[in-house]
Amino acid sequence: MIDLKALKAGLEQMEEERHIPKEKVLLAIEDALVAAYKKDYGKKGQIIRAKFDLDSGKIDFFQVKIVADETTTRLEDEDASRGETSGSPLRQGFEGQALEDSPLKAEDERPKFNPEHHITVEDARRIKKDAQVNDELIFPLETQDDYGRIAAQTAKQVIIQRLREAEKESTLSEYQEREDQVLSGVVQKVDRGNVFIDLGRAVGVLLRDDQIPGEFYRPGERIRTYLYQVEETPRGINLRLSRSHPKFVEKLFETEAPEIGSGVVEIKAVAREAGSRSKVAVASSAPNIDPVGSCVGQKGSRVSAVINELSGEKIDIIEWSDDPKEFIANALSPAKVNSLELDEENKEAQIEVDADQFSLAVGKGGQNARLAAKLTGWKIDISSPDSDGEVTTPSPDQ
Repeated sequence: MIDLKALKAGLEQMEEERHIPKEKVLLAIEDALVAAYKKDYGKKGQIIRAKFDLDSGKIDFFQVKIVADETTTRLEDEDASRGETSGSPLRQGFEGQALEDSPLKAEDERPKFNPEHHITVEDARRIKKDAQVNDELIFPLETQDDYGRIAAQTAKQVIIQRLREAEKESTLSEYQEREDQVLSGVVQKVDRGNVFIDLGRAVGVLLRDDQIPGEFYRPGERIRTYLYQVEETPRGINLRLSRSHPKFVEKLFETEAPEIGSGVVEIKAVAREAGSRSKVAVASSAPNIDPVGSCVGQKGSRVSAVINELSGEKIDIIEWSDDPKEFIANALSPAKVNSLELDEENKEAQIEVDADQFSLAVGKGGQNARLAAKLTGWKIDISSPDSDGEVTTPSPDQ
């Protein structure tokens, strides 16, 4: 006897904790009941379905038959007739004609008529007047209570398998919706430089290339990461996380600056060398809103929160512009540009700065110029007339 109260409570618990709809669990139970029934009482070719009433606990079994005719199935007398004519010139290919040209070969692909699986159109129309080929007719079966030990084990295996599939599908759907978002999780373990993070319903991986250089992760530590890829693999769901992705910076600013979340301020581009420095280009759709000030915050509170999350990574926030000259000049901040000439065809910018601005424009190890090139998409050549210094950034695509 099924304890319906306990079953309903279990279904509600699974729906709440594992996010598996109770309808899917009921389908799994019905599939298991069918597997158990077929194990002891089924016949070859039978299509059996079960209906479990959660309110009453009643279980009904049905056999399904497919309406068939000579176009969809082979009858036994056809097979006999084919055997008698197998040696005829038509079967062998008359006057060298290939068997592929014979209509009998195509007919061989039809399944054999099985009275447990099929029902003829004539018989079907005695039950249902408007029955058509490929329709399904349902016949009630006698309910059997003594399924047996092997059948019960089969039912248990089917339920477990279906629940695993349902949970995997539910988890996959949830994290696909959360792709391109920042997630918080707990470091589960660190293995060969890869960090495995418990996100609640699944474990994500932070590969070495996706980590901020110089950061160390300890088991039990709570960290925030950017989910950039969700894959379904034969081994399960693969969640790829990152703390070095440029989008991570963008998403952190969305969290800190309400103007970005509302769409009034937009992050147009991000150039990043994780763990060292980032440049963020922002624009405002409202003339009375300062996009740079919105990201910096009062006394630098907003940008400081992002910098702290990124373990002290420096962040330059610059104003985006439709004018390439203005945008490139802004991107080289904090350096001041004297003159700027553009080669539109090759997308190269020739920039001149004062001698005391040259080191600022280039940056340590050429980083400032390199990030400006990535941010704007232009190759940048910086020179100073009062100095022998000159630097050219590689193409942003390289």
